[in-house]
Amino acid sequence: KWKSLYEIQGERKRIMRETCSKYKTNNRRIITPYHVSRIFVEDKYRVLYCEVPKAGCSNWKRVLMVLNGLASSTKDIQHNTVHYGNYLKRLDGFDHKGIYHRLNTYTKMLFVREPFEKLVSAFRDKFEHPNNYYHPVFGKAIISRYRVNATKEALRTGSGVKFKEFIQYLLDVHRPVGMDIHWDHVNRLCSPCLIDYDFVGKFESMEEDANFFLHLIGAPQNLTFPKFKDRHSNEERTTTKITQQYFAQLSPSQRQQSYDFYYMDYLMFNYSKP
Repeated sequence: KWKSLYEIQGERKRIMRETCSKYKTNNRRIITPYHVSRIFVEDKYRVLYCEVPKAGCSNWKRVLMVLNGLASSTKDIQHNTVHYGNYLKRLDGFDHKGIYHRLNTYTKMLFVREPFEKLVSAFRDKFEHPNNYYHPVFGKAIISRYRVNATKEALRTGSGVKFKEFIQYLLDVHRPVGMDIHWDHVNRLCSPCLIDYDFVGKFESMEEDANFFLHLIGAPQNLTFPKFKDRHSNEERTTTKITQQYFAQLSPSQRQQSYDFYYMDYLMFNYSKP
């Protein structure tokens, strides 16, 4: 079993490196704090984890907190503690020497997810539920820019953004508001052409990949990757089928443009074109 998982890892890293050498010219660039600002540090087991939202990141942070001795079980850690507790250090918080020492000696990993599924998951989470950041900041700007005859109420609250409007915002080169980590490219978040990741996990094979990774770093045997869904736990996880229902609301050209937008992520992590 481990042998086939080692082989899968080898293949994923090969594809990632080949994509980088084919499309990227920046592989000799200097790594700056900006490039490592999304990487969490666990010093005890020497792990660097690049956070990719909507690909199991809340549960990965729980695991890192347990490894670090900050909690005895992943079940004890609340969502807000994970995201707002600042218990885990980020790599950009270290000086130049500290950053390079960890990059050269720690096990560097990231987990990815099929880009369209990840996008729909983020849309459902941020726009279909009450949210006192995404609605006023993104929602208002999106509705006022892309909705003809928007009601005063919609313009005031920013609630009720439609998927099609969200995609218009995403594909607009002159976006009314900036990018957000929840729908940015993995490519931009984790700089895989600059940082040579040791382990590439996939959301689709999360349990197997995660427990293999924990085995590789010598984690305590009783620590397994949590299965629970962190937010809106009574709602079905975003599946291929749900993703297709959302993308069916778009025109063929919007679908193609969305694919082009995430092209490098599709290529680099070997996801087939939807």
